[in-house]
Amino acid sequence: MKVIKEKHSLAMRWTHWINFPILTIMIWSGMLIYWANDEYKITLFGHTYFMFFPQWFYDKLHIPHRLAEGMAFHFLFMWFFAINGFLYLLYTMISGEWRELVPQKKSFKEAWLVLLHDLHIRKMAPPQNKYNAAQRIAYTAIIVMGFGSLITGLAIYKPVQFYYLTWLCGGYHLARIFHFALTIGYVFFFVIHIVQVILAGWNNFRSVISGFEVVNEEPKTIIEPTTPNDEKTIR
Repeated sequence: MKVIKEKHSLAMRWTHWINFPILTIMIWSGMLIYWANDEYKITLFGHTYFMFFPQWFYDKLHIPHRLAEGMAFHFLFMWFFAINGFLYLLYTMISGEWRELVPQKKSFKEAWLVLLHDLHIRKMAPPQNKYNAAQRIAYTAIIVMGFGSLITGLAIYKPVQFYYLTWLCGGYHLARIFHFALTIGYVFFFVIHIVQVILAGWNNFRSVISGFEVVNEEPKTIIEPTTPNDEKTIR
């Protein structure tokens, strides 16, 4: 029997769908800024063996000579990113949703079993509530990463005014490295997240839009009295 079951609240869906375009704009505008000082590469004895973004990448996206545009977008949308993240955390704390998100002691062990199940190596998936163990770890990690992006971003944005944040990050250069590494982490998370959504199917994706999912449940057995002597029959 198919039953409609509530899965995601309006607040969770709202912050989720707002965060996606905001992060996309932040990454895009960050690339415009990064081009002005593209220094992260693997160089040995004066020869560069690996660059994160080759020249054709910049040419293809028309990134060169757009530093001012990138900074304008980045410094504007960082406030939306911060506000949306704050509202998300506030809702999870007030509603108690954080209990479904924070990893448990067994989560790291079960996350490995979830991975084996997703790779079709293990038939049975470990039991889960709203989120499985791997999702708990990933969604908590993305919150920590978001906080890290704000700290390192402010340290880069105003290294004099927020000198204590710059010091906390190990200096301007190290703060920039952390900020860049977190951005790479977001990209990996997006790719894995989208693949997982596709594998989970339409029903799971629909629940993130509507807040409900359709599940199959066994019909419940109803026991009713049939005689004055309280004899019962199963229907």
